[in-house]
Amino acid sequence: MKRILSQCIKELAQFQRDRLTLALAFILPLMTLLIFGFAIRLEAKDIPLFVQDFDLTPLSRSYVERLFATNQFKPAFPENTNPQRIDPQSVIDQGIAKVAVVIPPDFTRQIKANKRTNVQVLVDGTDTNNARVIKNSIQATTKFFLQDSGLQPLTEKINARVRIWFNPGRQESLYIVPGLYALILWIYPSLLVAVAMVREKEKGTILQVYASSLTALELLLGKGLAYLIIGISEAFFIMGLGSLIWGLGFAGDPTPLLVSTLIFLADSVSFGLLVGVRAASQNAAVQAVALIGFLTALLLSGFIYPLSNIPFPLSLVSNIVPARYYIEVTRDAYVRGTGWSGVWLWVLILIVLGLLLFNAARIGLKRMQLSD
Repeated sequence: MKRILSQCIKELAQFQRDRLTLALAFILPLMTLLIFGFAIRLEAKDIPLFVQDFDLTPLSRSYVERLFATNQFKPAFPENTNPQRIDPQSVIDQGIAKVAVVIPPDFTRQIKANKRTNVQVLVDGTDTNNARVIKNSIQATTKFFLQDSGLQPLTEKINARVRIWFNPGRQESLYIVPGLYALILWIYPSLLVAVAMVREKEKGTILQVYASSLTALELLLGKGLAYLIIGISEAFFIMGLGSLIWGLGFAGDPTPLLVSTLIFLADSVSFGLLVGVRAASQNAAVQAVALIGFLTALLLSGFIYPLSNIPFPLSLVSNIVPARYYIEVTRDAYVRGTGWSGVWLWVLILIVLGLLLFNAARIGLKRMQLSD
């Protein structure tokens, strides 16, 4: 135990002397938090909408106003041109608008005669998800406009009364930022310990360790403990900033988050140790953490895309991504608040994955000692 603590103290002393590593540990996580936290938006807003109204009656103008009253669309008109003489398809082709609505000249007359009138809606389908949002929004707005104007009976056979649970204000930060904690705490602690491990090999100081009585297990535990402490500091740093900037607060019992954060950081450090043992250079270590760690945590963890959307066989890979399970814990802590009853299985899986990663790093380092 004494040798493990000595190794830990040595690593912390080296970490404090290296300003570049200090910047990597705190400035880069801060930049990642701010960029991802403010840049990622899942709900489409300010969609450019081009309207061509050939009716020009109070009813058609009211319909147009209702479309823009959703605060989801913004007007889009080509400069110095008459909207009546523009081909709506060309407006979408040129990227001026994402959707074009054409109101026919007999719009009001047909409605007052209780006849069906067709409003043409052209949607840019380049982004299929955005196109689906636009289509549903215009259909819902049109239905509300008809009911509000008394043009459609309010009585229906089925009335679905929808209530949004957990996040009634539909704050995207409650979904993005807790998931972002998992991404940051997976990448940067593992990157720091991987680089530190490879630096030992590049400078040749690892040979001194091999010649000493320090075992592979003690070396990994000493280094791991040092960077686990650094990871805990990073966790307090980014979670504190997240609470200050986005006003996040615990929805329930915070102990599952505290315990799972410690376990997840141990997983991250173990992954970094494994990369450091296997990599031959610092560049290789950085690339391995970026490709294996970052991409899987970003794309296969449910951070942005639902896990159900991941195709086979990548869906199998997502089962061994620790960030996937930690994201469930963070979103429960800040949004759902179910506590241990809802997340105990994910915490158990994090423990198992961490033990597997650390054991793989121990076996790899032991083989290096024997080969050298």
